[in-house]
Amino acid sequence: PYHVDMNQDLFLQASLHSSDQNLTVFVDTCVASPNSSDFRTLVYELTKSGCASDSTYSLFPSPRSDVARFGFSAFSFVGRFPSVFLRCELLVCRYQDFSSRCYQGCVSRFKRNADS
Repeated sequence: PYHVDMNQDLFLQASLHSSDQNLTVFVDTCVASPNSSDFRTLVYELTKSGCASDSTYSLFPSPRSDVARFGFSAFSFVGRFPSVFLRCELLVCRYQDFSSRCYQGCVSRFKRNADS
């Protein structure tokens, strides 16, 4: 556990450990939950498909392609929830493969009207 105050800025780093130096890592989706084993019932999206869902979520420059850095302001779930658990999905791609999902950034998908 890591204890923080409300609205305190949290900074996180994800590192890829591989002997392949030609890989990059991308933060795709991060959700928070008050329950460490249930990320479906009550969740809060920080980012989805590479797009920030929370106004305090930010990506930060990284020293290497195999490291992703991001952050957000601490929050809590209303009610009797003393903890917040974070679950992030990261993508691993070939470094400088600009056609890969890692280099597309935020991907928002819009549904079309059936009669258009």
